[in-house]
Amino acid sequence: MVKTLALTGSEASAEAWRQINPDVAPVYPITPTTEIISKFSQYHADGKVDTEMMLVECEHSAMSAAVGAAASSARTVTATDSQGLAYMWEVIPIASGLRLPIVMQIANRALSSPGNIHCDHGDSMACRDTSWIQIFSETAQEVYEHTLLATKLAEHKDVQLPAMVMQDGFITSGNLEKVKVYNDTDVRQFIGSYNPTYSMLDLQKPHSFGALNLHDSYFESKRQQEEAMRNAKKLYLQIGKDLSKITGNKYDYFEKYRLDDAQYVIICLNATGGTTKEVIDRLRAKKKKVGLLRIKLFRPFPYDEIANALKKARAIAVLDRSESYGAYPPVFGEINNALNLLKKKPKVQSYIFGIGGRYIFEKDIENVYSELMRNKFRKEPQYIGVR
Repeated sequence: MVKTLALTGSEASAEAWRQINPDVAPVYPITPTTEIISKFSQYHADGKVDTEMMLVECEHSAMSAAVGAAASSARTVTATDSQGLAYMWEVIPIASGLRLPIVMQIANRALSSPGNIHCDHGDSMACRDTSWIQIFSETAQEVYEHTLLATKLAEHKDVQLPAMVMQDGFITSGNLEKVKVYNDTDVRQFIGSYNPTYSMLDLQKPHSFGALNLHDSYFESKRQQEEAMRNAKKLYLQIGKDLSKITGNKYDYFEKYRLDDAQYVIICLNATGGTTKEVIDRLRAKKKKVGLLRIKLFRPFPYDEIANALKKARAIAVLDRSESYGAYPPVFGEINNALNLLKKKPKVQSYIFGIGGRYIFEKDIENVYSELMRNKFRKEPQYIGVR
């Protein structure tokens, strides 16, 4: 039975956790991710899950406890953002290096300083090269479904890597939407049981965890992580097809909105996709061939598939909600790399917007399309809405 509920993005995360019923959840609340933990704690208090809730003293401890739990064969989840994610950072590559399929919810929030509690993507982008799978979500519905997909993908025997599921802080995490919640039994059958290859508590087959790898073996360990990422890219689609049998939805690397014949294309992540679609529909009514490519799977990055999707475009604008100080911003850099695979490369312009929660409006999106159509390109990234 499918239920339609009014849920925030945070509550949608907690609802997915309820159905998954993880073994351990080490958590330390931080705005705006607190609501995920609060809602799941309510499920725990009501006896709807039998998860071991661990309220630790800080985010560093949360990820450290998650590593210990996952290494001991426990299905493990946690949640954080911004300074909390930064505080975890010492342990982030340890989780991936130990090949532990921890699934972490992130309600994207700007990094300090100055202090700020609103959305940009600088926190998760700072972790993009740590061998964590990264999935970005436009809506609360996607947050819910991506959490299910990420759990199955991370735990696959040919992957065994941790995963982050992103949503825009407050914009998605705090706003109510209609969310279809699928049958508990169907979801739990899809997720299955967690059967790790190795367990720290398997006394019959003892293994070392966190061993010292010097120059004679460290390189090989890192190469194995790259192979696991390549496997994750292939399996993302396969596992998505299995999930679609329950939901009826597609799980591609990216969403294409009126893209097939589009000459002028915007590329973005997360909730900005919804605003862009409104503008596209209005411009399409005026016979303007505009479209959207909204990335869902950011790590591993689907270079070939994106290049193929953009090969007919005349001009492209990449909207980044984060800076890469002293360099081009992260999404633009990846799109540029993808476009270099084409024999005839479309023109591409970098835009930076929404830092620290600064709003982007439909008129701003319209202006971006207008600049593409007027062939207005600059070498440096352009800033939307900055004073």
